[in-house]
Amino acid sequence: MDIFRKKTVESVDETAGKLRRTLSALDLTALGVGAIIGTGIFVLTGVAAAVHAGPGLMISFVIAALTCVLSAICYSEFASSVPVSGSAYAYSYVAFGEIIAWILGWDLILEYGVAAAAVASGWSSYFNGLLDGFGLHLPAALSGAYDASKGSVINLPAVIIIYVITYLLNRGIKETARFNGVMVIVKLIVVLLFIGVGAFYVKPSNWSPFLPFGFGGVVNGAATVFFAYIGFDAVATAAEEVKRPQRDLPIGIISSLAICTVLYITVSLVLTGIVPYTSLNVGDPVAFALRFVDQNLLAGLISIGAIAGMTTVLLVMLFGMTRLLFAISRDGLLTKKLSKVSGKSQTPTQSTWVTGTLIALLTGFVPLNKLANLTSIGTLFAFAVVSVGIIALRRNDAGKVKQGFRVPWVPFLPLLSAAACVYLMMNLQAITWIGFVIWMLIGLIIYIAYGKKHSALNNVSNIDKLS
Repeated sequence: MDIFRKKTVESVDETAGKLRRTLSALDLTALGVGAIIGTGIFVLTGVAAAVHAGPGLMISFVIAALTCVLSAICYSEFASSVPVSGSAYAYSYVAFGEIIAWILGWDLILEYGVAAAAVASGWSSYFNGLLDGFGLHLPAALSGAYDASKGSVINLPAVIIIYVITYLLNRGIKETARFNGVMVIVKLIVVLLFIGVGAFYVKPSNWSPFLPFGFGGVVNGAATVFFAYIGFDAVATAAEEVKRPQRDLPIGIISSLAICTVLYITVSLVLTGIVPYTSLNVGDPVAFALRFVDQNLLAGLISIGAIAGMTTVLLVMLFGMTRLLFAISRDGLLTKKLSKVSGKSQTPTQSTWVTGTLIALLTGFVPLNKLANLTSIGTLFAFAVVSVGIIALRRNDAGKVKQGFRVPWVPFLPLLSAAACVYLMMNLQAITWIGFVIWMLIGLIIYIAYGKKHSALNNVSNIDKLS
């Protein structure tokens, strides 16, 4: 058995087509903004400023954004050349072969799963805070993951929102995109309100010293806030449901990233201008900043915007993971049941419910404060492999790739992208690396025990069809 057996662009096209193509470039841009604007603005900005970067947080966002832009350019060529579900997993199957594709797929399961669980926990915190504002209080046992010291047993709000989104995803991609579009509009209005009102309360003296932790703190801040940018790659998982993938996928990926980068930089500038960075180590920094200047009504609106923002992040993370499981299952590396498509909604129903249940269990019972960085390392690893994959794609399928978006300055730009990702990975904590290595080892065991034997490419009858 050849664990490095590759798919070709032609064979990938032959396996596509089960899902309904209804999404436009605007829908994809909204999906990208829905995935990116959320926890990054409403939660991470405060901690990153207070602990890592100070007012220099805007530079941290620029560094993280530049890394993402380089990766986004590489993703765009793959998305237009290999327009199928699975994102980096599917690209690696063409560029490197089955074992690397499985490693990337397993890595993306970590990225989407932990990210969705972490965001659901944040959603629950904001929701509980909103209830408290109305004088309503959930019992301690139902308000958080298991923690004997706090008396919490299950994070019920997080579990409920996960299942609500799972139900919505099963209704169909068009309905999902429509709901996402509404929520994106709500949170963009709230973010722009914060910028517009907060700008009048900025004190330039709060920006001094600009780099209290030095440039090293800025780089550490960039590695931390990289979590804020995860999600644009989830746009690529929608490839089989896009009307014109060669044109619309690059537009959706790059435009959503550009919009979010401008908003992140502006919000971090206003935030650190309103409140001294030393006071921003709070769970709701944007709302806190408005309360700091006695804008309590607007602070309440920010909480609603945060809930809307995190809802869309959850929606796109769960969507990405369902399409990933669908793609891996279709290739035989996971049970074929996960690639069954509903005749009515034309969605992968079983992979959607499995995704929802796994994430509900994770966020409902497991405290995730120490696992969030696993999302960043998983994302950076995927970005690095996809970047190098562009070089392999050009070599493997020279002259066969469909005309679409093309990465300029190959191999220099892809290598620069991969190097930037590895550099940020090296700035993550040792415990994060240990967790990542353990997860990868578990994945290899599953591949050896199940995937290698059941792979569609190892079936003689399928080899002729797919190669």
